[in-house]
Amino acid sequence: MNSANSPDGRSTIVLIHGLWLTPRAWEHWIDRYSRAGHRVIAPAWPGMDGEVKALRADPSIMNGVGVAEVAEHYEKIIRGMRTPPILIGHSFGGVIVQILLDRGLGHAGVAIAPAPVKGVFRLPVSSLRAAFPVLGNPANRGRTVTLSPKQWHYGFTNTLDEAASMAAYHRYHVPSSGRPLWQAATANLLPHPATKVDLRNGTRAPLLIIAGGSDHTAPPALNRENYRRYDRSSAITDYKVFPHRPHLTIAVPGWEAVADYALGWATKHDTTHLETTPA
Repeated sequence: MNSANSPDGRSTIVLIHGLWLTPRAWEHWIDRYSRAGHRVIAPAWPGMDGEVKALRADPSIMNGVGVAEVAEHYEKIIRGMRTPPILIGHSFGGVIVQILLDRGLGHAGVAIAPAPVKGVFRLPVSSLRAAFPVLGNPANRGRTVTLSPKQWHYGFTNTLDEAASMAAYHRYHVPSSGRPLWQAATANLLPHPATKVDLRNGTRAPLLIIAGGSDHTAPPALNRENYRRYDRSSAITDYKVFPHRPHLTIAVPGWEAVADYALGWATKHDTTHLETTPA
């Protein structure tokens, strides 16, 4: 991992997954971007580099893993690169992208259906319902939580029928640490939470926030507020909604449109800019 570019000069892309998923969720994106000539890496969260089946059998490795540990893990990987990569993250991976950009890493970042960073106060009812399997029990702060197929369907695949949702559940779902959700839920009550970023940072690389129009977990209202919280930053921040897309937008039919838009935007904004893009 010494270079951030493919032999023909195309950027390296770092894909960052979110809760209840592994790098397998990016399998289609890895193939598509690699075929386009990019070098693509999708590192797992700390301790999650095993296969889905193994993580389901023993999820204890994830107990207590929080946002800070995940961000530091990816920061170490990226600082080992010679040139800045494109960062693309989904769900809590979108939070990690924002943290890394704030630290001066990456030459462009895309946060897809991101969980809220500190300063985002909107709490849609659907988000609370999707998070209830974790937030419904304070003991989940330090342990892993498994979603039931019904909970998965509501939070990740609500636009799919039952059979397709179950197929996605069996292929992608793993138990996940409850700590990141608790950290996001309490962020606005604390002075220095793990999800804090400098929303006024004008020197970070450009950021695109993508929302899914039918997302229950991170609905457009939540992502739109996240985007608007950057309005005092002179760095480029853009926002895009894909109608009728669920939270698992990166791995359900129609993912190609999201992948192509994210990459097209990121390659267009391939340097750190200081001007503001009008809302």
